[in-house]
Amino acid sequence: MADRLSAALPPALPPKNTLPPKVGGLKGFLQSDRSNIVLPALTFVLLLAIWEGSVVYFKVSDYIFPRIYPVLLELKAGYIDGYFWPHLAFTLRSVTIGYAIGCLLAIILGTLLSESRLFEKCLYPFIVALQSTPKVAMAPLIIVWCGYGILSKVVMVALICFFPLFVNTITGIKQADPALVNMMRAFAAPSWVIFFRVKLFAAAGHIFAGLQISIVLALIGAVTAEFVSSSTGLGWLVQAALANFNTAQMIAAILSLIAIGLSGTMLVKMLHVRIVFWDRASANTSAAK
Repeated sequence: MADRLSAALPPALPPKNTLPPKVGGLKGFLQSDRSNIVLPALTFVLLLAIWEGSVVYFKVSDYIFPRIYPVLLELKAGYIDGYFWPHLAFTLRSVTIGYAIGCLLAIILGTLLSESRLFEKCLYPFIVALQSTPKVAMAPLIIVWCGYGILSKVVMVALICFFPLFVNTITGIKQADPALVNMMRAFAAPSWVIFFRVKLFAAAGHIFAGLQISIVLALIGAVTAEFVSSSTGLGWLVQAALANFNTAQMIAAILSLIAIGLSGTMLVKMLHVRIVFWDRASANTSAAK
């Protein structure tokens, strides 16, 4: 009897190999985590070699484009001797405060306009008109209203980084799955529950994308405000170096701004991966299909 039952049963399947197959060669290296460090480092070394070689070969004057060594000396004087630290702190403070205020207002107003037709019809045209106004043209007016201190820089940063996140918030909330929204309504869920449980989750990826864009724009706003009126900050340092034809110091200050932008972008990207983990899971599922 047991023999007949075992003969009737289908043969047992071999156990599935759940581990992904190993890929060798260049393709495997590109898929590994090491490539995220090695390839940018090699590109950076190559760019430095092109920079140094071009300046030496074409015999470019230092006041037009210096070699690497004078820039390193300026960075040493700036960060080891301490000349850059007050300027870096001023720019970081204005960028951080203005970025936080602008992004918070963008998320709040974006939520209100996406959830209320009345707010959208009343406020959206004026917000678009404000965004259409060149911020450089508004800078003198902001200085008249807010003075020459850090407040004018904070206002400029908040204005310039507001709109991308505002639009992304509206777009993300309106792209929530209608089936999920209708299901929650069928279970008599309140509007605030639908927003926090469905719409906010749908908009999270868009919000973080807007946060990344706003970091770069926040730096532009801070430097623009420091160009117009300031006696401190990395933007003012660039202008002072221009007046003295100190191109090495100018490049050192610009490299400092690049470092701030890269660090902020990487931080927001890391938070995006950690917090909005379902975006990564859906991307991996799509790639597997």
